[in-house]
Amino acid sequence: MSAIRDWPAAERPREKLVRHGAAALSDAELLAIFLRTGVRGSSALDLARGLLTRFDGLRPLLAAPRAAFCAEKGLGLAKYAQLQAAVEMARRHLAEALPARMPLADPAAVRRFLVAQLRDRDRELFAGLFLDAQHRVIAFEVMADGTLAAASVYPREVVKRALALNAAAVIFAHNHPSGVAEPSAADRVLTDRLRQALALVDVRVLDHFVVGERVESFAERGWL
Repeated sequence: MSAIRDWPAAERPREKLVRHGAAALSDAELLAIFLRTGVRGSSALDLARGLLTRFDGLRPLLAAPRAAFCAEKGLGLAKYAQLQAAVEMARRHLAEALPARMPLADPAAVRRFLVAQLRDRDRELFAGLFLDAQHRVIAFEVMADGTLAAASVYPREVVKRALALNAAAVIFAHNHPSGVAEPSAADRVLTDRLRQALALVDVRVLDHFVVGERVESFAERGWL
């Protein structure tokens, strides 16, 4: 098996990225660039393809527990740390990009941001995206950090935070670690309690997103 450096330039993942952009590469090619080197008898691209097969895709690989990731041939603690750093940089990039939209006018950007922040987490998180009167982003904050099944959210604390930030509106979001994004009855009850509590201080609840394999919107269902 020849090394990637011996391949024609047009077929090498790194050169392909430089020439055509990262979007032109497959998941295996992107992962091969990250891995840099293969193992005996396998190029970096072969190694990447094998990892994607065993982990059933890129997302499960990125979300794999440290022990499972490091147990793979050709990986280890250093690559685990590098990969987690890259994932966190992507989250922070979106966190910086979203407030730059003034006012917030792109629902797709909100969904991309929330997916990056909340999907693939191993426990349930409940967050608020606080907005001013022109719907410009003031802050994104995790309001509750729960277990695998639930997060405890207290309306009084949410109201206090909205007042402290001088927010005029808020978009709520939480994830379902199971991947099933269908809102539960408890989700609807909590959203109604939050909406009623915030209405007392003139803060509007614009939406509540549930993030799983899909992203479900309460507003789109007519629940707000």
